[in-house]
Amino acid sequence: MTAQPAAAAARATVYGYPRQGQNRELKKAVEGYWKGRATAAALRETAADLRRSNWQQLADAGIDEVPTGDFSYYDHVLDTSVMVGAVPERHRAAVQADALDGYFAMARGTQDVAPLEMTKWFDTNYHYLVPELGPDTVFRADSAKQVAELTEALAIGHTARPVLVGPVTYLLLAKPAPGVAADFDPLTLIDRLLPVYAEVLADLRAAGAEWVQLDEPALVQDRTRAELNAAERAYRDLGALADRPKLLVASYFGRLGDALGILAKAPVDGLALDFTETAAANLGDLASVGGLSGKRLVAGVVNGRNIWINDLEKSLATLGTLLGLADRVDVAASCSLLHVPLDADAERDIDPQVARWLAFARQKTREISVLARGLSQGTGAIAAELTANRADLASRAGSALTRDPAVRARTAAVTDADARRSQPYAERAAAQRAALGLPLLPTTTIGSFPQTTELRTARADLRAGRIDTDGYEERIRNEIREVLSFQEKAGIDVLVHGEPERNDMVQYFAEQLTGYLATQHGWVQSYGTRYVRPPILAGDISRPEPMTVRWTTYAQSLTSRPVKGMLTGPVTMLAWSFVRDDQPLGDTARQVALALRDEVNDLEAAGTSVIQVDEPALRETLPLRAADHPAYLEWATGSFRLSTSGVRPDTQIHTHMCYAEFGDIVQAIDDLDADVISLEAARSHMQVARELAAHGYPREAGPGVYDIHSPRVPSAEEAAALLRTGLEAIPADRLWVNPDCGLKTRGWPETRAALENMVAAARTVRGELSGS
Repeated sequence: MTAQPAAAAARATVYGYPRQGQNRELKKAVEGYWKGRATAAALRETAADLRRSNWQQLADAGIDEVPTGDFSYYDHVLDTSVMVGAVPERHRAAVQADALDGYFAMARGTQDVAPLEMTKWFDTNYHYLVPELGPDTVFRADSAKQVAELTEALAIGHTARPVLVGPVTYLLLAKPAPGVAADFDPLTLIDRLLPVYAEVLADLRAAGAEWVQLDEPALVQDRTRAELNAAERAYRDLGALADRPKLLVASYFGRLGDALGILAKAPVDGLALDFTETAAANLGDLASVGGLSGKRLVAGVVNGRNIWINDLEKSLATLGTLLGLADRVDVAASCSLLHVPLDADAERDIDPQVARWLAFARQKTREISVLARGLSQGTGAIAAELTANRADLASRAGSALTRDPAVRARTAAVTDADARRSQPYAERAAAQRAALGLPLLPTTTIGSFPQTTELRTARADLRAGRIDTDGYEERIRNEIREVLSFQEKAGIDVLVHGEPERNDMVQYFAEQLTGYLATQHGWVQSYGTRYVRPPILAGDISRPEPMTVRWTTYAQSLTSRPVKGMLTGPVTMLAWSFVRDDQPLGDTARQVALALRDEVNDLEAAGTSVIQVDEPALRETLPLRAADHPAYLEWATGSFRLSTSGVRPDTQIHTHMCYAEFGDIVQAIDDLDADVISLEAARSHMQVARELAAHGYPREAGPGVYDIHSPRVPSAEEAAALLRTGLEAIPADRLWVNPDCGLKTRGWPETRAALENMVAAARTVRGELSGS
């Protein structure tokens, strides 16, 4: 491979970095502030310490240009709304009274004011807060955060590049504000927004920014000609500014497609593109548009979304090809490292041989640095690293952990009939109603109840040996009894055991399945202060023994009302894990589905009449390009049916989805053939109910009437109003009443009040229906 001339030595960089700190210091600081245990000044100091630590970690790893502005107390899209002055009318007074408290009010709501809607960031498990815009929106520049963080980094000697959500992606992520016509297109505000971006860019330039990165991941999705024209106009105008830093337009998560030609011709100074497996076509597309003459290319060759080591030789080959297509080629991860844990070296419980296969954020930054050095100086400069990398890749490929002949034989024997219920829905519904005897508008919850300090302490005590297994299990039994007692007194119709024994809805199952690895410190931000530890799916999957039957049957023994069995579906088990990349996802999904099928059948055999298999990730994992949807949805819905189709007709199968845009997968929801589906609907004011009705969805549905991601308690009348809206779309004999999602993150006082109000609302509306 030919190295670049010394004058054009490749830089190593990243687009963003995990925010939380090694021990989730940010989560603790923010929640401490919310609870009044810490001052705003203390929170800001913790945040500043974390930023400095992040930049130093990057510099120590050999990263030449660090990002700024990617750090956030809650969400970077919300930060962008603040930057451009797009504060909803209902939150303006709070923001004016106290900017920090107003910021958190937009994120979480208050008892009197609803928060912004939250949904998934493209096809990741990160959630962003949806901007609310309308024809009367007035944008105003507020670059204080962006300038302050750049100034911090420059003051301690780092070469820094501010990172902003680009104007086109920001508008494409937005939705019409409450009261604005549903057909309003936020992108029509582009000409109003661009001067605000121009002002922010000028402020950053004055503060010392040489480069500013504008992220445009929305352009890797299918885009209309009008949307592409808006992108062309945006970067023509921003590129023409006299007082601006150099502009690097970044895309990630896939192939840029038609937008690549537009951005290649735009008067900007560089492009950042994804060149990992899912976006390999960017390489050919770049050649077809004639390369990037006169521009910088930042090549994302290290996958920023998985945790497997990079194939350094393969990446170097890609980088070598790119040398002929741009004036300068720099090396980066494919996207922000926000989506991976911080440091694999902290994992002491993983087999050392397996640990060699893993690369979290710190390890990925070292890979980026090695590749930049190899690109600049030739492979001889990194010979030792290449040798070690070859050995690690060979170790993984040849490991017995990755292949189980019995699992592969069982998967190969699956037939179409295995993924079909024995009777059509109408016949099943009649059998289930006779067996369950539920009232009109039956009430239930999604599964989890508050994970109290006492529960977390019990798990910690068990791990530390302060209590034995018998003592721990007695605490779990006590919690289940309390949860069931509350639900019966509140009048809930279909109960849950509350999941006190579960640490996480994916990790709990992963720890009981072969082929999975669990981490101790692999935290990744899901939203706000909610962090999860995605397990690592390293090999073939099977279920050695029942996972949930014991606690579900114990709960059922305490009540005459039906208790739902609660499982996590195969697509979500993949989406919320770091999945293996050495076989098709559909093959892995079928392995997981067969393991879950065994669990579903065992629950039924133990007397469980209602079984919920959650698939909140079905929409989030949908490929970003429509051409890729059919193949994905075929294996995704098929794996769900494979896990649930072995039961009797009178066993009621539920599923659950939350915090995603469901309109474009309603047919897939139908194809799941679940008897009942519960979905997020409170923040979107029952939009999903209307979408189901427009599709002609024939089964039962529970659009949520209680937003559990906010601490506010909805009144009984508020919940009743949402129910009445739901009834405009879904017939009463097919409408369930439930929260949006599980209650794990809520406290008991608000949970009790909200669920009691929810049951009261159901009773009120039942009375209205019987009266009419």
